Amino acid sequence: MGQAIVVRGRLAERIREEARKLGLSAEEYVIELLSQGLDPKERAVEYVEAAEELLSEAREELKRGDIRQAAEKVWGAAALAIKAYAYLRDGKRLVTHGELWAYKRVIEDELGEWVHDAWMNATGMHVCFYEGWCIGRDVESALKRVERLVREVAKLVRTGAGVA
Repeated sequence: MGQAIVVRGRLAERIREEARKLGLSAEEYVIELLSQGLDPKERAVEYVEAAEELLSEAREELKRGDIRQAAEKVWGAAALAIKAYAYLRDGKRLVTHGELWAYKRVIEDELGEWVHDAWMNATGMHVCFYEGWCIGRDVESALKRVERLVREVAKLVRTGAGVA
């Protein structure tokens, strides 16, 4: 696990504001800023590594009993995995939720129907973050499915498979 960098105060708020304007999480915004000079395959690596880190953080949040934060990190990991695949396969940057849904279908067609199951579980976690309806067992179940998505995409990213 990498070393954490904590940004506080006005700078942290500015990062959140700029990310929100672009429809990104703060983590995605920072990845975008830092990876501007990278080619799409290198960006895919950055995204998949961030997805893996979010899964690790989700597990820690679950241990602490913070269901909502764990749920949102599961969602974030799935979204980053989809984005990584889009960079790898097509050199494409996905921005909106609609683009994520559409590209999920590309991955589903290529990797299998299980991708749909993982994505729907992740989407449920996004709802859980905002509504607080789920329990730990729900997050654990979604986490297992999203772990597979991240693992499979990471394998393709690291081997360069799927490049058009």
